[in-house]
Amino acid sequence: MSLRTPIARARGLGSAKEGTHHWWVQRITAIALVPLSLWFVASVVGLAGADHATVTAWLANPVVAVLMVLLVAATLHHAQLGLQTMYEDYVHLHWLKIVADVTTKLASLAVGAAAVFAVLKIALGG
Repeated sequence: MSLRTPIARARGLGSAKEGTHHWWVQRITAIALVPLSLWFVASVVGLAGADHATVTAWLANPVVAVLMVLLVAATLHHAQLGLQTMYEDYVHLHWLKIVADVTTKLASLAVGAAAVFAVLKIALGG
């Protein structure tokens, strides 16, 4: 038994064409952020009072660098998806919705690239 309308079955599309994928990716990034955030908070607490050289040496560890890149990527992607949903639900001017969404995606990409570059520069001893 299908709950889809006849036109939706004929087109093979959902109500928003990609809502299920968006919903799943947002949930997966949220689940990934739980252990990554706990690891990050525990690490920062453990590094409290540490000098620059200690923190740099910690971030130069390959496992730490990979976890940090994953944390940055998951956080930014999750935030971008959440803001996109907010724009779709609460911004009623079509052009403003597009501008806000594109701006958010570009800002997320720029911040992510800068963060990954910083982590890699430290991790690779640049």
